[in-house]
Amino acid sequence: MLAWTACDDPPGRRVNWWRCDKQGVDLSGADLREAVLTQVNLSGANLKGARLSGADLGRAVLHKTDFTGAQLHGARLVSAQGDQAVFTGASLTGARLERAVLTGVNLRNADLSKAHLYQANLARADLTGAKLGQANLMQADLTDAQLLNADLSGATLSRAMLENAVLTGAQLRGARLDGAILLNADFTGADLGQATLAEARIDGARFTDAKLDSVIWINRQRCPPGAVGECR
Repeated sequence: MLAWTACDDPPGRRVNWWRCDKQGVDLSGADLREAVLTQVNLSGANLKGARLSGADLGRAVLHKTDFTGAQLHGARLVSAQGDQAVFTGASLTGARLERAVLTGVNLRNADLSKAHLYQANLARADLTGAKLGQANLMQADLTDAQLLNADLSGATLSRAMLENAVLTGAQLRGARLDGAILLNADFTGADLGQATLAEARIDGARFTDAKLDSVIWINRQRCPPGAVGECR
């Protein structure tokens, strides 16, 4: 059982700040592993390099919060609200972000391997160089997102919204994009080998120099081995 702690208690492992107002506080480098931060307001707070592995930030308010280089392995951010939050270089491996609203968030070079992002809103997010291998992005909103050189190998993007997304040089080998909305998306130079695009909408999408080796195309036909740029 977690003991009840007051909002003015200092940061510490397993601290309980449920529904506390921590706007603008400096928690850089703090040890908040397994902390209860459910519905906490951390808008504008500084959590650079903080340790938050296993912490519960469900429904937390994280507008413009700075998590640069923070450790969030297995953290829970279900339904968190984090417009323009910064996670540059942060580790979110295996984190739960289902239905989180992270519009305009900075996730450059962040590690989201095997993260759960079902129905997450990542519209206008910067995921340049991010690691999303085997992540679950089913029905996620990635409209206008920047995914240059991102690693999405084996990721699930079924019925995801990627309209106007930039995926130049991205790794999508074995990814599932069945039923995804890819209108005007840019896959220039991306590796889509063995990916699935069955019933995806690709009007206006660019596949210049993209590797389409053995891809299951929108009409469910398999692209030939070695296909580049076009499925034929």
